[in-house]
Amino acid sequence: MSRRFTGQRALVTGASRGIGAGVAERLAAEGADVLITARTLEQHDSLSGTLRETAERLSRYGTRVEVLVADLSDPEDVAGIVPAAVERLGGPVDVLVNNAAAAIYQPLADYPLRRRLLSFQVNVHAPLELMQGVIPGMREAGRGWIVNVSSASARLSAGPPFSVHPPGSAMGVYAGSKAALNRITNLMAVELYGSGIRVNTVEPRSAVLSEGAAALVGELIRPEEVEALEEMAEAVTALCDCPEDVTGQIGVSLDLIREWNLTVRGLDAQPWKREEILR
Repeated sequence: MSRRFTGQRALVTGASRGIGAGVAERLAAEGADVLITARTLEQHDSLSGTLRETAERLSRYGTRVEVLVADLSDPEDVAGIVPAAVERLGGPVDVLVNNAAAAIYQPLADYPLRRRLLSFQVNVHAPLELMQGVIPGMREAGRGWIVNVSSASARLSAGPPFSVHPPGSAMGVYAGSKAALNRITNLMAVELYGSGIRVNTVEPRSAVLSEGAAALVGELIRPEEVEALEEMAEAVTALCDCPEDVTGQIGVSLDLIREWNLTVRGLDAQPWKREEILR
C-alpha cells in the first residue's frame, strides 16, 4: 500500500459522511495526519454517519486523527478551523479538501433570501476563507494542495428548448454557488501560480449516492447516473498529490481517472472491484 501522504497534514470538511468521510479515510490510509470537521459529532436526526464514526475508521491506519465540530454557516466557527488544524496537527496544513456543502433545492422564483445567504456562506464564502487560512503556511513551505468539491450542476443548461429533469430544475441556488466556487478556484490558482500551491475543483461525472444525496434526491437518480464513492475519492486524492502544473482546473472524476490512467482503489487504499451500486 502506498504511503505517499506520510508526513503531510490534511484538513477535510464535511467529513462525517459521504465524500468527505471517504476522502479523509483514503488520505489517512496513505499516511496523512488528518483533521476532520463537520457539524455532526454524534448521531444526526435523520442521516447516518458521524465524525466519531469517521475517526474510528481512520484510527486503524496509525496516523494522527483530530476531530473538530464546526458549522460552516457560522463565520466564527469557520474562522477557528484552520488555527485548530495547525495546532492539533502540529504544523501548517499541506492538503485542504473543501467538501462540505449546503444543498437546499427549491425553484428560484420563490427561493428566500435566508436560504440563499446560507447556501453561499457554506458553498462559497467558507471554502474561500479556509483557502485564505491555509495559504500562508503553504507559501512558506513552497507547496500545497487545495481541492474544492464542485458539481456538474454548475454548468449552463443547453437550450432552448431545455430538458432539465428533476432535481436539476430546482437546483438554481446550489448550482450558482458551485459555479462561483469554480471561478474562485480558477482565479485563486491564477494568483498563486508559481508558488507551488495547486488549486483545483473536481466534480462527480455521475451522482455519488452518499447518505445526504440518497435522502435528498435518491428516488430521482437512475442507476446509470451513479458512480461509486471510491471513484470520486480516487479523483479527489489524485488532485491532493498532483504536479505543480495541474492547477486552476475544473476536473470531472471519471474523466480524470481515465485521462490519468488511475487504478481505482478502496477507501483503505487496497485493491478494489466495482460492484453494483443500486440494487
